[in-house]
Amino acid sequence: MEVLAFGVQSDEKPLIEKAFEGHHEVRCLDVFLNEDTAPIAAGYEAVSTSVNCALGHRVLQTLAAGGSQLIAQRSTGFNNIDLKVAERLGMTVARVSSYSPHSVAEFAWALGLAVNRRIVRAATRTRDFDFRLDGLMGRDMHGRTAGVLGTGKIGEAFSRIAHGFGMNLLGWDIAQNPACVELGMKYVPKERLLAESDLVTLHVPLMPQTQHLIDADALRGMKDDAILVNSSRGGLIDTQALVAELREGRFTGVGLDVYEAEAGLFFLDKSLEAIEDDTLARLVTFPNVLVTSHQAYYTEDAVGQIVDATVTNVLDYTEGRRSENVLVPLI
Repeated sequence: MEVLAFGVQSDEKPLIEKAFEGHHEVRCLDVFLNEDTAPIAAGYEAVSTSVNCALGHRVLQTLAAGGSQLIAQRSTGFNNIDLKVAERLGMTVARVSSYSPHSVAEFAWALGLAVNRRIVRAATRTRDFDFRLDGLMGRDMHGRTAGVLGTGKIGEAFSRIAHGFGMNLLGWDIAQNPACVELGMKYVPKERLLAESDLVTLHVPLMPQTQHLIDADALRGMKDDAILVNSSRGGLIDTQALVAELREGRFTGVGLDVYEAEAGLFFLDKSLEAIEDDTLARLVTFPNVLVTSHQAYYTEDAVGQIVDATVTNVLDYTEGRRSENVLVPLI
């Protein structure tokens, strides 16, 4: 069987090809799966997708009509896939249930520290041989409070780093993580966490209950000089409400590796095009905002684990096995 992989980055391609070697043939495409590209998959029983592929009902119907029966998603998140339609069409959908939590946690800290210490602005200045310190003053993290929304594996890894900095820890989740409690984390209601935290980081999945978890009210409940970091899913933050608060001069810094309307933008070169998304265009103009292109997971370690798990998902499908990675049952 030959697998068709959509949305493959140049760094990923050799890892994917090597991982599939000796198992199945794989064809890697840099284009993302959407309504325009779905017909390419005709004749491929298995397709592999990335988080910025759009698998709505029309795409799934096109895939099914072309003979595709397996969707192997190369990410933990799967909010881009209409699972009900996939199940109705008799398709199998699998994802990567976990990979290195350190990749995302470390990058979240990189964003938080970068906006706190004005790293991007400082680097831009020194490239122009401007060595002034005006406007570059940051704050010690030691002794301050980190609020962690979502204390699973990634939230725990973030909290361990925060503990190393000597920070106080506040947590919010549907269940307490004993490892975080051992670090001294105190679980509190979301409103209290937002009100008392100097740095707020998001590590929860995107689902209907968490859509715009950080809305206008939540943003207004944060400290004026707080740092907000999102390396999870863009839809967790109401971006228009965030822009409105930033226009009022609030927040020391905002680090975003994800954006709620990133599909069709992130992972692509849009440097020669006019950006029609006015919200994103405004967001990146704020000097205290740092936006990156959904790269928190992008380490050799994490991508290697994602690729290996994807190969295992394909092998499980062909050999009739079922694992925790399966979202839609085998038919």
